[in-house]
Order: sequence, then structure tokens, then C-alpha cells
Amino acid sequence: MTRNQNIPMLHRRRALGRIACGFGATAAAAMLGEESVAAGVDPMAPKRSHFAPRVKRVIFLFLHGGISHVDTFDEKPELSRRSGQAVPFEKPDFEFAVTGNLLGSPWKFQSHGQSGLRISELFPRIGSVIDDICVVNSISGGNEVSHGPACLRLNTGDGVLNRPSLGAWTLYGLGSENRDLPGFITLTPSIYHGGTQNFGSAFLAASFQGTSIGDGNAEFPRTAAVSNVEPARPRDVQRRQLDLLAAANRDHLLETGADARLEARIRAFETAFRMQTAIPEVFDLSRESKETLALYGIGGGPTDEYGRECLLARRLAETGVRFIQVNHSYPRNYWDAHGGLRANHGKNAMKIDQPIAGLITDLKRRGLFDDTLVVLGTEFGRTPAAQGTDGRDHHPHAFSMLLAGGGVRGGMRYGRTDDFGYYVAENKVSIPDLHATILHLLGLDHERLTFRHAGRDFRLTDVEGEVVREILA
Repeated sequence: MTRNQNIPMLHRRRALGRIACGFGATAAAAMLGEESVAAGVDPMAPKRSHFAPRVKRVIFLFLHGGISHVDTFDEKPELSRRSGQAVPFEKPDFEFAVTGNLLGSPWKFQSHGQSGLRISELFPRIGSVIDDICVVNSISGGNEVSHGPACLRLNTGDGVLNRPSLGAWTLYGLGSENRDLPGFITLTPSIYHGGTQNFGSAFLAASFQGTSIGDGNAEFPRTAAVSNVEPARPRDVQRRQLDLLAAANRDHLLETGADARLEARIRAFETAFRMQTAIPEVFDLSRESKETLALYGIGGGPTDEYGRECLLARRLAETGVRFIQVNHSYPRNYWDAHGGLRANHGKNAMKIDQPIAGLITDLKRRGLFDDTLVVLGTEFGRTPAAQGTDGRDHHPHAFSMLLAGGGVRGGMRYGRTDDFGYYVAENKVSIPDLHATILHLLGLDHERLTFRHAGRDFRLTDVEGEVVREILA
């Protein structure tokens, strides 16, 4: 009997399952995603866009909890002048908490750059790169006043039903440029307010879902050893197991012919094996210069953790990861200032200001800025009226987001809210409009990017959405 003659006698499913236990959780998750697609079809292979793209990838910086627009990027002098007075108009019936009188911002606004755009003193470093940023002051999130539905609407386009995320749609449309890493990676996502649905693939193939590194409950890993990527068995042992599995597969194919499911699983194991080497290499920030680490604020202090996440986002972008989401998320980092607005926003702004400015600067000097889209977003804004003595309630009717990178006009402000920041007064941008614009910059037509499911064609923007062409360069 030759060495491989007894291999077909093994119970293949049991053997495969045992070998899978040797992979780290993240690699195993990616493996199972690939396995769900039939052999002969590589769902992550690069695909042609609908038209010439302006960018190759997206870095989405998500500020969880609802950052106050009137304290950050949407200056309201009239709100400050009338601070303490009653709200001069009727508030919507569905505002779920009782709010008090108008509350002016405790922070001053300052002009920056050649554009002279004025933003809050909370963000002096972002101000230093404001000429590269488009400030959109007219985002409207619909009627989702609680975190869960608002997060889901921002990330998936639907605040109620389980739908594929923006990152999943991006991979479905374009594939990935790096087969050794997941095409969609989300850093420290929260397990709350929609949890994994915020980066899931829903009815799209599992291959398109986001791969999470860390979560909002714990500090972001400081070393190249990532807990949910580290293999449970030595690499040489895993290699021998994969070789054994490949031999079994060859014998099985000789006996029975093509087996799509088995071929897909073998390919998925190889991907997971490569990932366990690739991810620690990308995470190894010791390869960066001291000057680069300092640029992001890495090395201690409040900027260290988010700085490491933003630097990793740049490193992932360099390797060809298509969609990278960096979360400043609950429970450790949270912008939900129902009370203690000064302490909450002051502390959180100090954590993210330098890393975000460092990311934009670093992308530019490495030649990545022109083919990367950076989005800074939140699930909703906060009320111009006070909640309690020094807080603000949830406010989905009008808030701000920032866009920078390829195809976006920098140093401009788009849209306008009323004198108090309560409602959009000019150039409203809905979440479907935002999604349509992001896809457009990637070379994807949001009306043509569809998937047939349950008897109808679904798309990220559903039946809405228009590209905001005024902000395009």
C-alpha cells in the first residue's frame, strides 16, 4: 500500500474540521467565507468597474455614539448668541428625550488653510490639513433616533432589516487586490448597536463580509501577535496538514471527478494559512520610522491607540485591502454625550485629532492619497438644544461628515443647516446619496450594482440615492 492509498478511508468532513481548529479565529472566519462559494469561481478576484474609478480603496473612520456637529464642523454664531433661550420652533414629535433650551458651543471656531474653512478648536491638527478635506454640513440620517438603527442605516443603508454592508457591496462589485488578506477589514468594531451586521454580508456571499480585528471592549493590540489571528498549532504542522489534505483531495478527484465544495474548502484553507503570516507582518509597526510613529501620535498619551489604528489603516491600504473601517467605538471610546459634553468631546477629540491629520499627511507623502477615499462619519449629530445642564441628545435630522482623497474637492464646505444647526437648509445629503457618491468614486454605478435575492434586485441605495457631483473634483 502506498503512502496515500489509505487517505480516502478518512472521514473527510471530520478531518477538515479538525484541521480548521488549528487556524486563528479571524483566519478561520475568512476561510469559511471562501468555502461558501463554488470552486472555479473566485469571488475576491479583481473585477472591472462600471467606469473609470477615481479611487481604489476606502478608509472609513467611524465615530460611534454621535459626534456633535455644532461643536465640531458646523459653526453656529446665532446658537451661541441665543444660548439659554427657548428653542424658537417646534421640535419633531419623535425626538425621544426631553431637551431644554438652546446650548451654544463651549468651543471657539477658527479659520484654517488657504480655504479659510472654520472648524472647532477641538481639531487643530485636522485644521492643518483642511485644504485637503471636503466638509459636508448637510447630512440627513432620516428618522433613526437610536444608535442601533442609525448605525445600521449608515453602514448598510437600512436601519431595520439585515442588509449587506457598504464594505461588502464594495467587495462584491470590485473584488480584492490582495489574496493574502481579507478585502474588507474592520478595526475594533462595537458588538453593540447592530454588532456584526454593520460589517456583514447578509444575502451576499460570506466572502464579502468584514473581518474584524479587535473590538470596542478592549485596547487595540500593541504587538504583531493578534489574538484572533494567532494559529493554535505550529506553522510547520499546519503546512503538513494542508499537504495531507491536498493529497486526499487529489485521490478523491481521481475516484469521483470534480467536487466543487471540496475544491472551495481546500482553496479557503490555503487562504487562511497565508493570512496568518500576512496579518502579523502588516501589524508589525516596528518597521515604521520614529518620525512616522510621531506623526500619528504613537508612543504614549491619549493619541497612541487611535494612532496605531490609523497607521495600520495606511499599511492595509498599501497592501491592497479594498475597504478598511477604523472604529472609535463603544464602550471604551464613545461620543454619546447626553451629559458632560465638554469632558466627553474634549477627551475624544484629543484622541483622534492628530492621528487623523497624520493619516492624511502620510497618505499624501506616500502617493496613496489620490487613489484613496477617506471618510470621517458618525451615525447622527446632536441637538442644538441642551439635554440636562451640559449634554446634547441624538439628532439625525442634520449633521456633518468629512471626505478627503481622490476625486473629492478639498478645502470646500458643502451644504448648510439653519442658524441653529437643527435642520438642513441647503443641499441635503441623505445616507443613500452618501453611499452613491462613495460607490461612484470607486467606479461603481449604484443603480447597476445589484444582487438578485428573494425575487427582486437589491442594491445598497435601494430605490434612492444620487451622486453628490458638486463635491467631486
